[in-house]
Amino acid sequence: MKEPEVNEELSLKAEIYDWLQSIVFAIIACVLLFMFFARVVTVDGSSMNPTLLHGDKLIVSNLSKDYEAGDVVVFVAPEFMDEPLIKRIIATEGQLVEINFNKGTVTIDGEVLDEPYIAELTTDEQDYDGPIEVPQGCVFVMGDNRNHSTDSRTDEIGCVDTRYILGKAYFVMFPLKSFGPVQTEWEPTVPVESAVPAE
Repeated sequence: MKEPEVNEELSLKAEIYDWLQSIVFAIIACVLLFMFFARVVTVDGSSMNPTLLHGDKLIVSNLSKDYEAGDVVVFVAPEFMDEPLIKRIIATEGQLVEINFNKGTVTIDGEVLDEPYIAELTTDEQDYDGPIEVPQGCVFVMGDNRNHSTDSRTDEIGCVDTRYILGKAYFVMFPLKSFGPVQTEWEPTVPVESAVPAE
């Protein structure tokens, strides 16, 4: 009569052991992942509003170094400040960046970007004296809160050497209201002549 009870107890212990083993392996995997491939970064400031808000905690990874326009990246700018910065890549090496501050438009290689992620049109010139051709091995970055962001338009930052990029931002993990992937895509660009009426 006691044998079924003993077997049931052993089965329960084995199941608990399997669960504990899975949890331990998961913890070890997470530790290794964050030690070598990813990190958690906290957004400081409002330069990436409305996409990222002050205090958002992001998962950032340096696994991929194939940077594209639209990627949100964390990088260091030693000549500007010691703390890492977070901005969106607008153009990559060899591309021509033109900004019309009267119309608030950004043009890459002759095509106006459709940027639904920005807080407002780009009207703050800072040190920009374009057009700018992005040097090899560099990217041109701007904050989504265009008129409240220090970025590649300034002499202190300029085009960012990709060797200074710490990683791409992939996911907002906290707060829960912002939980989800970081927006990195937008609608295709449209030709300048069809985007802006002739004057």
